[in-house]
Amino acid sequence: MAVSTKTVELSSKAKKVYAQISQDTPKLGDLKKIAKEIKKDHELALELWSTGEYYPRLLAILILDKNLLTQEFLDELTEEILEHDYDQRNLLSDWLLANQLRKAKKTIALVETWEDASSLILRRIYWDYQARLRWTKDCPDNAKDLLDALEKKIGDAEPEVQRMMNFTVAQIGIYEPEHRAHCIAFGKKMALYIDEPVPRNCTSPYVPIWIDTVVEKIG
Repeated sequence: MAVSTKTVELSSKAKKVYAQISQDTPKLGDLKKIAKEIKKDHELALELWSTGEYYPRLLAILILDKNLLTQEFLDELTEEILEHDYDQRNLLSDWLLANQLRKAKKTIALVETWEDASSLILRRIYWDYQARLRWTKDCPDNAKDLLDALEKKIGDAEPEVQRMMNFTVAQIGIYEPEHRAHCIAFGKKMALYIDEPVPRNCTSPYVPIWIDTVVEKIG
């Protein structure tokens, strides 16, 4: 069964699940509880995805079978994520990476090929993945190559890809001290988000401040 934006007639099982999450703003934690009860159900996930609605699609991502996630399938899925607004597609992408793509070597191998993908969603996922690798004990020794690529591409990137690239620069600077000065200089040169208002108790997305703030906190 392929991914499809065309709403299909839901099965009785899908209708029952859909009824639980069709309210305007269900809590994300509730979606995760429902997914924990369902566990893995790829066919149900595809039915929920076919509704085209945001919350059913979030739940669908949680219950997909990662073993069935081919490049062709992900191309279609991420193309349909673009139907949503900026914030929604970012969370859909985040959940797809965190709950599916990072869970299997096969899908990780796909993610690692997406640096220059035509899809901005795939490119955003690529940089999100690289940024989060900095937090792990298995962080690869690829920071220099990443920074070289970022310096060439960040200026012309789409807004959500650019913000994730900026996130990657910050994470490299925070967790790889040997590259910290480079990242801070890079951040000053680009000056991305330097004037963006920062909500109370949040950290500035301006890379030099972001790096200094978090490094000071974690000691």
